Amino acid sequence: MPERHMTYRDLALNLVRKRGIARARDLKAAGIPLVYLKRLTDAGDLVRLGRGLYQTPDRMGEDIAHDLAEAARRVPNGVVSLLSALRCHELTTQLPHAVWMTIPHKARSPGPSGVRLEIVRATGETLTAGVEYIDVEGVKVPIYGVAKTVADCFKHRRHVGEDVAIEALRDALHQCKTTPSELMKFAAVDRVAARMAPYIKAMQ
Repeated sequence: MPERHMTYRDLALNLVRKRGIARARDLKAAGIPLVYLKRLTDAGDLVRLGRGLYQTPDRMGEDIAHDLAEAARRVPNGVVSLLSALRCHELTTQLPHAVWMTIPHKARSPGPSGVRLEIVRATGETLTAGVEYIDVEGVKVPIYGVAKTVADCFKHRRHVGEDVAIEALRDALHQCKTTPSELMKFAAVDRVAARMAPYIKAMQ
């Protein structure tokens, strides 16, 4: 029945465009038979990003923002962090080779897909403090704010490099993107206050 097919096609495309990146279960919840995902993908109307993740081809891209949106869909309990958050806050010139995300300590590691991930784990306030949200391609992406990101870089300096953490701290202060008191607040959360305090004092 052509009219019914067009109706499902339009419903599916509208939903995917609205969400930016849609999951198969999003379409199923909207009453769209999953067989239409294969038909739309075969026809080139949708692009399969990974297992159960779809997007319209006009919104495809290899840019950083696209990868953040895809990662947020794939890891709904994760928060964009460290080098990826620094890049988003314009506090590093480095281009991360993957999207860095912090996930709950006991959460299952996400499987392989189109976007590369670097995963770190945290619990309690270390995981939940300082989370902000940005809109990327229609996706609500959780990301740590400037002060929390800088503190995290000191906490995970073995992963990102202490020079990167110090540069991010200096730039964040010089560009007035945060304050010493806010930095020390999150340094305490991450238990790196003793390490960060001398640098903050020297840069004021």
